[in-house]
Amino acid sequence: MTTIQRSPWQRLRPWLVTLLVLAIVGWAFSGIPLTSLKPTALEITKSILHGLFHPEWSYVYTGDGEDLLAALVETLAIAFLGTFISAILSVPFAFLAARTSHKVFTPRSTFGKVILTIVRVFPELVLAIMFIKAVGPGAYAGMLAVSIHSIGMLGKLFAEAIENIDHGPNEAIVAAGGSALDGLALATFPAVLPEFMNYTLYRFEIAVRSASILGMVGAGGIGAPLIFALQTRNWPRVGIILLGIIVMVTIIDYISGKIRARLV
Repeated sequence: MTTIQRSPWQRLRPWLVTLLVLAIVGWAFSGIPLTSLKPTALEITKSILHGLFHPEWSYVYTGDGEDLLAALVETLAIAFLGTFISAILSVPFAFLAARTSHKVFTPRSTFGKVILTIVRVFPELVLAIMFIKAVGPGAYAGMLAVSIHSIGMLGKLFAEAIENIDHGPNEAIVAAGGSALDGLALATFPAVLPEFMNYTLYRFEIAVRSASILGMVGAGGIGAPLIFALQTRNWPRVGIILLGIIVMVTIIDYISGKIRARLV
């Protein structure tokens, strides 16, 4: 058995790369000021950990509509309605942005992709602040923020699904005398519908997480009581809210994963 002889450079290169990475990391951490650490940091950290591990269970349900369950239901409603609206509105944008020819540049597809890119530029928090100024604080502003941002994401995914399908059945229907609308209804839509539903469920999982923090800027959901608890340093309430978010997201991810596994 022959052994491969390595040059000195080949033997030193991994060590040089490692040293370079460590030097960059060390240089990055050298700019972090540690003098701003407060003397009470340790005491505050202990209070936070104590509150997180001793949550306020009485806040789960109080019956006045201002409890944890009501906030979680509102968060789910924002995510569900925002995703549902965006899934419908994303379809025409997806067909506009999908490139169905072999040309590198098509004005229609490029125009659609530019629109979807512009929509995706604005995060949900920025959109929520803008809609709060337009419609006022509350769940309505959060729903609009989720739906508008999701149009950019779902439109891009839907367009890719349209581009990846087999266009042979559609062309066969048109060649047999059918119209373009017949090909769309009988060939294209049935082919892309499972992918559309799969991407919509995946987007709903992300929307639940996004809707959980929109309340921090006044757009409804569980984020509002969370930011109030943080501002008043009510760590037991922060603990139960975070626990509720974890349970909600875990359940949604599990159910959505099961449904998506059946669709694929």
